[in-house]
Formats: sequence, C-alpha cells, structure tokens
Amino acid sequence: MSKPRKPLHLFEAYGVEMEYMIVKNDTLEILPITDKVIYDVAGQFDSDVELGDMAWSNELVLHVIELKTNGPAVSLEGLSGKFQVQVAHINQLLEKYNARLLGSGAHPFMDPFREMCLWPHDYNQIYEAYNKIFDCRGHGWANLQSTHLNLPFANDDEFGKLHAAIRVLLPLIPALSASSPILDNRVSGFADTRLEVYQSNQKQIPSIAGKVIPERVFSKAEYEQKIFKRIYADIAPYDEDEILRDQFLNSRGAIARFDRGAIEIRIIDIQECPQADIAVLNAVVETLKKLVAEKWTSLEEQKKWHENDLAEIFWNVVKHGQQAEIRNAGYLQLFGYDKAGSCTASELWQHLYDSVLVSTITDENTKAALTFILQNDTLSARIVKALKGNASAENIKNVYAQLTDCLKNGKQFLA
Repeated sequence: MSKPRKPLHLFEAYGVEMEYMIVKNDTLEILPITDKVIYDVAGQFDSDVELGDMAWSNELVLHVIELKTNGPAVSLEGLSGKFQVQVAHINQLLEKYNARLLGSGAHPFMDPFREMCLWPHDYNQIYEAYNKIFDCRGHGWANLQSTHLNLPFANDDEFGKLHAAIRVLLPLIPALSASSPILDNRVSGFADTRLEVYQSNQKQIPSIAGKVIPERVFSKAEYEQKIFKRIYADIAPYDEDEILRDQFLNSRGAIARFDRGAIEIRIIDIQECPQADIAVLNAVVETLKKLVAEKWTSLEEQKKWHENDLAEIFWNVVKHGQQAEIRNAGYLQLFGYDKAGSCTASELWQHLYDSVLVSTITDENTKAALTFILQNDTLSARIVKALKGNASAENIKNVYAQLTDCLKNGKQFLA
C-alpha cells in the first residue's frame, strides 16, 4: 500500500496485492516473461505499471506478476471485479506467448533449482543480495504465491490494537486460504505447503521470520527495539553494503510497515480467482474489526498471548486446514466460542460467520464466495479431492489446468 498523504485510521482503507504465476498453455510449465508483459504495456522494463486505480509489478522471480490496488482503496467492495479485469488484460497479452495466468499458492511441479530466474531489471541488487545470502532457488523463495492485505494505523495506539488483533487471528487464516497441497508433483500432506516451506527459507538467520507469528510488541519503539534492531544486527555480517537493511526484510506472517503506516498480512495463499480472495479478505477484516472493538475479549487479554502458544495452533492449521482440532479453550474464548472446550478450525469459522460475517459482509457475491469455502473446504482440500486418489503427473496437470480456467472465468473451483 503506497504511503498516504495523511495518516489513515483503522479500517479506513485497504491495500491488496495478488501474485500470479505465468505458465505455458500446453504444458503448464512456468514461463519467466513478466518483464516482457510489463514491457508490452509500459514500453520499458519498469518494476511497476500504473493503470488507473490498479497497478502491476514484478516480484523476486520472473514467472510471477503482482496485481495490486494503486494505493489504498476505500473499500474491499468492488475489488474482485477490478482484479478480474486486470487478469483478463494480462491473459490477453499472454496469448502471443502461448501462455496464461495460474492461481494457487504454489506451482505443483516446478523445479525451482532448475527453473528459477530472478528479476533482472530495477531493484535487481536487492534480489541478488537475497540470492547470495539465502540461495533463492528453493520452493520457499521461487515458488510461493500469496495475497497480501495492508491495513492502516494512524498512531501508536491504533498500531497496538491492530497488531494485537492480527496476532491472535493469524492461526485461523490458513483454514480459509490454504491452496498449496502439492509440490514436486507430490501431495505433501500439508493443507498449506507454501507456509510449511516459507518458515525455513531464511533459516541461516532465524530472527528474520521469527516464529512467523509476531512477538508481543505494541508500539513503534518496542517494535524497533525487539524486532528490527535484532534483524538488522543478525543480517549485518552477510549484508555489508546494507542493501537489505529495511523494514521489508522482516518476514513474519504480519509485518509492521511504519514507513507506510500499515501492517501487511502475508500468510494468505492466493486463491483460484479474485472473488475467492476478496471473500477471504472480507472474513479477515470483519473479524479483526470485532477483535479491535473488544467484542469478545479485552485488548489486554489479546496482548497476553505469547507467539509460541499462537504458533502451536497456527502450524496445526497449516498442516490440517479446516479439519485442524483446536483444543485450547482460552483461544476459542478470544472469538466468543463457548460451545465446548475444543472444535475444528472449520467449526470456529462457521461460528464467526454465523455471529459476525453474515451480517457485516454486505456484498452478496462476496458472501456467497465465502459460504462456498466454508461448505466445500479450502482450495487445497478441493484440489486433493479432485485428484480422486490419482496423484500422477498427468492428473495433477489436468486439475491445475482447470484452475487456470477458474482464474480466466472468475469462478471458484469444485472437484
């Protein structure tokens, strides 16, 4: 989300970014031509292309293109249609390359050690620095596509409230958004394999990602002292020119961008079409609003939760998706769930839908898309179900070809 001219208060605006893979029409192999697509529109190899209230940009690797709101959007309503228009525009440009866009959180059979190509143009020195230190050929760098949600705060007080709420909600999000069940032509056994590999992509410097769930810090000064200062000190021996000494180095599941006045949520796997992504984002936002308003529990109670306890729930959901059993009664009480001392992630989201989302999400298409996910499980589970027990390379390719059609047509996927 671009830096606003004046501070934006909680939930006054939203910055949304969606990352898509470019793949060959016939084989679905990745095609590293993002720079060519941008050149076709901009007439030069820019890192960003502005198209009114939308924009495109490059990513670390050359087969991924990012679509985003061009600055903060005042509402999530209507964004799915705007993103769908951009998808159609890019797909049209890709026709001459015999290529198309593919959604989902990870490519099912890309070999990142053989096929990875870094963006070679603007800001390449940053990507080369990452590559030199971490070797970006692994799945955790070269094969992970997400939807980022940027939420603004105007001051320290608002930052503390928002960060507290986001921290406690993060463990539940993959139960809606997991879409990466396959890597290397194999069903991984994880609902969200993208996050499973994400946690170890910078293992040389563990402080960069931490526990993925951020620490209990609720002011800018505290964040600087406990997170940024430690990250910058740990990266220093590897980054003598200080190319990576910036807030973007932080790789937690939600990162504070004080330069933008926003917190960016980064753990959301991209879905099969923008309508599904916007449905997930609406569920996240409306639940966060209630947490910030202390509907179920106080701010002080939210702040008490240690990242280790939240991470335990988070990685369980990353593994099992909607079927993850949540047995921490205290955690359930954060969301007003008092039917029993345990429930599945699916049951908790259904509780949130019935008690909050059904009345606060006003767009009927968005509500229908979210209901579809709750009733039919995550995209990850639907992909596995569509394989019908046959995880052959050809069958995997056939299922993901259907996902390219879902993206093209703006339709959710059902096995």
